[in-house]
Formats: sequence, C-alpha cells, structure tokens
Amino acid sequence: MGLSLEEDHEVILDQILETLVVESADVLVIAGDVFDRSSPPNSSIRQFNRFLKRVAEETEAAVVMISGNHDSGDRIEAMSVFSTASRVLVRGIADAVETPLMLRDEHGEIAFSALPFSYEYAAREVFGDEGISTPADVIAAQISAARDQVPEGARWVVVAHAFVAGGAVGETERALTRVGGIETVPSDVFDGADYVALGHLHKPQEVGASHIRYSGAPLAFGFDEAGSEKSMTVVDLKAEGAAIRTVAFRPIRQVRSLTGAFSDLLAGTPSEDFIQAILTDENPLVDPMKRLRATYPNACHLAYDRQGRAPETKMLSGGRAAVTPIDMVGDFIKVVRSREPNASEVAIVADKLHAAASGEEQA
Repeated sequence: MGLSLEEDHEVILDQILETLVVESADVLVIAGDVFDRSSPPNSSIRQFNRFLKRVAEETEAAVVMISGNHDSGDRIEAMSVFSTASRVLVRGIADAVETPLMLRDEHGEIAFSALPFSYEYAAREVFGDEGISTPADVIAAQISAARDQVPEGARWVVVAHAFVAGGAVGETERALTRVGGIETVPSDVFDGADYVALGHLHKPQEVGASHIRYSGAPLAFGFDEAGSEKSMTVVDLKAEGAAIRTVAFRPIRQVRSLTGAFSDLLAGTPSEDFIQAILTDENPLVDPMKRLRATYPNACHLAYDRQGRAPETKMLSGGRAAVTPIDMVGDFIKVVRSREPNASEVAIVADKLHAAASGEEQA
C-alpha cells in the first residue's frame, strides 16, 4: 500500500515559511536530502519548487542548499541556474573552489560555505588527490578548499552532509558505508567554523560541540522515531558565538507503534496516524492488515510479538527437552559474542522465525 506524504510535506513547508516570516530570518539553510531518492516523482519536484518560489517572493531570506546522499547532485546543482547569486547558494556537486555566499549584519561579514555530499571517487577527481579514501578525507578536502575562500575577519558558517562521529542513528538513515563498516567524520574537522549546519541524521542533535548541529528530518520516517519531536533550528549568530533554539513542527499525522491483542487494537480509537501494529495473539490471523485498516487506514506494518512468551519446549522420545530455535540462536550468540543475547536481538530472531513459519504482512 503506497501512502502519499504530499499533504504532510505541504503542511511542514507552510510551517517553515511561517517561521521564516515570524523570525525575519536572513537565511534558510537546507543541508541535503532534499528528496528521499535520486529520481523523485515529478509531483515532489513541483511541490519543492513552489516552496522555493514562495520563499523568494514572501520573505527576505537568502537560501543556502546542498545535495545529500539521497539526492542526485546534478539535479540539485541544476536548481542554481535560475538563482540570484547574491541571495542563493545551491551546490549539488563538489568543487575545488568552494566560493561562499557573503552576507552582512551589524557585526560584520558572514561567509556561508555549502559543501555538498560527495563520494570518494568523485572527490579524488575534483581535488586531484588520490589519497582521498574515506568520507572524512572528502570533508577535509572540502573544508580546506572552503577555508581558503573565507575573508579574514568574517564569521564562517559551514553547511555539510555527513555522518559526524557521536551522532545518534535511526533505523531509516542510509548508512554512509564502505568496506569495513560505517565511516564517520570527526567533529574537529570543522575547527574554525562559527556554526556548522549538518544534514543526514534524522534526529535533531548536537555533535562534538554546541555549534555543530543536525536540525534533523522534518517528518518521522521510521517507527523508531515514534513519539519524537521534529523541529527546525533557529540560529542567531552573534559577534562571538550563537544563540540556538528550536521551533517544533506540527505534523498532521504522527508515527505510532501499537502493541496488543488484535481484538483490542480493533476496538481502539480510529486514527489517521501511520501505525505499526505488533500483535500479541498466539496464532496467526486471517488478513489482519485489511481488517486493521478499517480502524487505522494508514496502518503500514504488521508483525507478531513472540518475545513475551515463555520458552516453548517439547519432549523428545528419549525424555530430553528439545532446544527451541530461539534458544539455539541464543546459544550461538553466547559462543561468538561471549554474552547473553539482548532483548533487541531476541525480538529480531523471533520476528524472523515467525515470518518464515507463517509469513509477515507488510504494506
């Protein structure tokens, strides 16, 4: 079941515009992952273009925007063609000359450097450096190029898209992975910047220092984000330092996870929220998702909870208790990791075993 988020996005975009007006914002910063895929639907492109047009017509805010790892860098770069250079800095592709957008306030000049997401192979070509082999190397090369273009005495704002060490990751972030695991960028690579606006991680958070911050995604995109508050970050850059606060978004639909017996969930209060249903029923049910959607039309995931059960054992003919599949996997974890399996691991194993035995329904 495909669920459209166009209305949800429109409401959030309206709230961003409202905040720009109320705060008399000087700059709107968009730190990548403008879209959730490199080839977004035309309706999404039109919706975002309408938003940018309203920002230009209804506010005094300049726009600084970069591509993220979900975006097509070429698509984002193309948006700069019709932009006014004095008010807009749009970067989709890394460049060896990172020219900043220069603005001025009562304290003097501010340089905004926009560093789009780049893979290592592309960065090696752009910077002519075959030693670039990790995301940290890419960011370091971009920062070095950007720092060279910042006028002496100007305050410096860096906009980047990266997984900075210490950041909290959710289940829906596409890991910036290479052979050997997740590659992180050290926060000290941004030394010298007065503020760093980061994109990639969905949770609003600071990493390494109070002035290095992810604003987070405007909507929840995974059930691990249920109950979390989404917001935009308002930064008042001073002569030295910055005052930082958040403005909470007001989504029209929440992401929620409901656990209980099927009959109890059916008797719940009808809701348009995006629902994950975890059923505690002993046996699989016939077409439960279709029936749940009579109460929760946007239910989009259903699974069975087997974690709460007492361990099931069967007696073999010789009188020995048979080892259950969960116990067997638990014994394996104890051998290879020298510890008992945790609750999360047990839940994953239980879900996978149940899916294999009876099938899991998912939108």
